[in-house]
Amino acid sequence: MRTSFETTEPRVRIPVAIHASDPLSLAGATTQLRQQPAIELVDEANGPPGTVAVLLADSLDEPTLSRLRRLVRVDGTRAVLVAGLIREAELLQVIESGVGAIVWRHEATGHRLLQAVIAASRGDGDLPSDLLGRLISQVGTLQRNAVGSTPGAPASGLSPRELDVLHLVAEGMDTGEIARKLSYSERTVKNVMHGLTTRLQLRNRAHAVAYAFREGYI
Repeated sequence: MRTSFETTEPRVRIPVAIHASDPLSLAGATTQLRQQPAIELVDEANGPPGTVAVLLADSLDEPTLSRLRRLVRVDGTRAVLVAGLIREAELLQVIESGVGAIVWRHEATGHRLLQAVIAASRGDGDLPSDLLGRLISQVGTLQRNAVGSTPGAPASGLSPRELDVLHLVAEGMDTGEIARKLSYSERTVKNVMHGLTTRLQLRNRAHAVAYAFREGYI
């Protein structure tokens, strides 16, 4: 089971650029995504604003990580990472680079890729549940090992409303589920997350969850 957020198909087609290091991966991803009516494939060098980059990698070497950082931080692109292997040392780097949607290669069907692309285009998170568990464990370890860290005494303040929303995001709830749980409107939940990520310069929901664990909020 995976952890994801809203996956309702959008009314406007999402431009998607595929980044692959070998022609076989490129052809496979192209075939899968071309069948999705909600997606418009575009050239990676000439994508319009709002383009989602789908980057395929068997494993994450430094050139691949650098490419991810450039796509998100420099080009401002939403990114979906399709990977065969992510090591413990690489996971937090991927999340903090701004990648909020990750798909295992062996699960990369057309429908699964579509869900990840939709989540990325909205700035939401879409992580396999096993990766979310590893992320929580890794950030918890970093927090415990941090010099001078004090559980329950985070460095900067979050409002009770932000904490409530973050806890439910960490549990894998989507915007609608959080709204129903807290008796908020979906717009309120989105505004809370937008305000939180903007104020703390976080890149997406997955990064917000990592931040919350690292700072001792969760």
